[in-house]
Amino acid sequence: MAAKRVLLLCGDYMEDYEAMVPFQSLQAYGVTVDAVCPGKKAGDACPTAVHKPIGHQTYAESKGHNFALNASFDEIDAAGYDGLVIPGGRAPEYLAMDEKVLALVRKFSDAKKPIASVCHGQLILAAAGVVRDRTCTAYPAVRPVLVAAGAKWVEADTMKKCVVDGNLVTAAAYDGHPEFISLFVKALGGSVAGADKRILFLCGDYMEDYEVMVPFQALQALGCHVDAVCPDKGPGDKCPTAIHDFEGDQTYSEKPGHDFALNASFDGVDASSYDALVIPGGRAPEYLALNEKVLSLAKGFMDKGKPVASICHGQQILAAAGVLQVLL
Repeated sequence: MAAKRVLLLCGDYMEDYEAMVPFQSLQAYGVTVDAVCPGKKAGDACPTAVHKPIGHQTYAESKGHNFALNASFDEIDAAGYDGLVIPGGRAPEYLAMDEKVLALVRKFSDAKKPIASVCHGQLILAAAGVVRDRTCTAYPAVRPVLVAAGAKWVEADTMKKCVVDGNLVTAAAYDGHPEFISLFVKALGGSVAGADKRILFLCGDYMEDYEVMVPFQALQALGCHVDAVCPDKGPGDKCPTAIHDFEGDQTYSEKPGHDFALNASFDGVDASSYDALVIPGGRAPEYLALNEKVLSLAKGFMDKGKPVASICHGQQILAAAGVLQVLL
């Protein structure tokens, strides 16, 4: 699509995935994304929150990555942007009380520019008064606020639920990112392609959180068929992820991330049916590089000349498979 510029409205303890996945996915598609936060400037960071259901009456929360802002809130002009993205998490609870934030959202709404809001982000839309008679969804706990604001509520049958009403795209939670991002791209005037490609992700416990979910959902948003597998696990099983940040020490810190759900079985993988392989980093590659089946799989993709995208510590697997020397 033609060059577009999008604003990402951030705040401390916004949901980790709901900030970074659209931020990097849209940039990967060629969209310029400015991430801003009231009271902060370019180069500052927002701590994020990891939310995951673990069987209790509500989700658990832990500290996520430190998300770096690349623009200053006080310097932005809504007229210079083609769309707005609002992550969920806890940030919307207090951003919804900031009059400058609400005025900004109203400018996008009045200009009928695309607005994509996920999970608790819709608290801001309600406070700005832009959802009256608009059809939308959100995380279930947000329903009373949206109904009180005059919205036409759509109950989410799954956390992947997305709803479009004109320029407004809403989603229940980060599970719906592939459709959410795809719908937003279309609202910006873009087209989506890639459905004829099949991609395999090679996963393991404590792979880096962003390095698996961002490309996984970004490729799904393009319409690719993406399978995520892990040795000794099957579809529906989960891999805990790790969050790595450079926080001023001599090496990075590590924190627990989200639980990443697999959707295919490692033992049933037919490498010939895939067009490309993705290898996330983190700590998983340290032990996956000792698994002969993993090495054989990676070597098979390389021998066939198929694209292999490996990031950070993922290259330990490629090194162990003996496929890097030929690239020198």
